[in-house]
Amino acid sequence: MDTEKLSDNIAKLLERVSRSAEKSQYHNSDILIIAVSKTRSALDIRAAHACGLRHFGENYLQEAQAKIGDLRDLDLVWHFIGPIQSNKTSAIAEHFDWVQSVDREKIARRLSAQRPTHLPALNICLQVNISGESSKSGVTPDQVATLARTVLALPNLKLRGLMAVPAANAADELQHQAFSELRRLLMSIHSLAPDIDTLSMGMSDDMEIAISEGASMVRVGTAIFGPRNR
Repeated sequence: MDTEKLSDNIAKLLERVSRSAEKSQYHNSDILIIAVSKTRSALDIRAAHACGLRHFGENYLQEAQAKIGDLRDLDLVWHFIGPIQSNKTSAIAEHFDWVQSVDREKIARRLSAQRPTHLPALNICLQVNISGESSKSGVTPDQVATLARTVLALPNLKLRGLMAVPAANAADELQHQAFSELRRLLMSIHSLAPDIDTLSMGMSDDMEIAISEGASMVRVGTAIFGPRNR
């Protein structure tokens, strides 16, 4: 995409985050922007990095592997944020720094077993189906503690927090409720994992609400790169 337009989009995004953080009495440095780069080219990612972004989120493994290979010269942090199939865990464990979409014990065990020994522990967020949508992945809220215990016991994983994608186009009040519930769930497992620090919630259309409810990561695609072509 046009580099000038991309730079302008990122500047506007940073301003949105800063305003939201200030309004909610957070510091904008406490909120990490994950640039959702699925379907975007390696050149787009390179340009976004030149504008100051370092963390990138990918949903599709094969596409992501090609881009990770093309961009090895950059100091990037890669987050896998899509549904995980069992036959994809080995490559995900090898190529990513974070996995934000763990929702099954089987997947967690495979990621730990397949994490290369020369790499640091894989950062993990548990995906929670906070709105109870049958079409979405994620554990139910009452399953969070059980899965957290599993991840905490695995040697090559580091539990960092929770991730959710609430129902789209919900009223603001319902969005607040969903994000607030995810924050409550994170607090509920602090006794199990005192070091957890991550609430990954909020996207281009609802990041202000997410930040007001304590988001530490927002996953943003459209506001950075514009509408996807596919």
